[in-house]
Amino acid sequence: MSVLATNFKHDSASTAPFMPITLSSAVWPLDASPPQEQLRPVGRNALLVDGTGVTPALQWVMKRNCSLTPAQMMAVYVGLCVISFCIAMGFFAQGASLILAFAGLEMLLVGAALLAYARHAADRETITLAGQRVNVECVDGRVMARADFHADWLAVEPVAGQGSLIELSGQGQRIRVG
Repeated sequence: MSVLATNFKHDSASTAPFMPITLSSAVWPLDASPPQEQLRPVGRNALLVDGTGVTPALQWVMKRNCSLTPAQMMAVYVGLCVISFCIAMGFFAQGASLILAFAGLEMLLVGAALLAYARHAADRETITLAGQRVNVECVDGRVMARADFHADWLAVEPVAGQGSLIELSGQGQRIRVG
């Protein structure tokens, strides 16, 4: 049931100004916590294997959304080279002698760009929460950085403000993710 108080005039003798109110029965339960079967942890379940045994863990993997794997990219590059050199050979047969040099230079530069892209196609950041431990692993090209934190002593802060990288720090270690 809902009642809205309106069209009341403010009496100059009363001290409180008029304010409309709404009375309604609650449409949600007083205990707003979801049932336990609806609670799901964000992240994927994993098993952390170390020297002490196997520990259940939650893991978050953040990686680039690459449309081509390095092997697929190599196949595309070889196809591009074949097509480019076939076209260049046609022009070379017509008497354009410099076309082969320019086609070779073009394919060399495209290959260098694809190599730089492929080198970072497997970049990823992995955060694993196992018990009271937080393991962070960042792979950037051929460089891999690792940090191991105690969850109770971990500080999580933005590096420069809204939308920036996140810095995890604790126990004398720092690592940036995002």
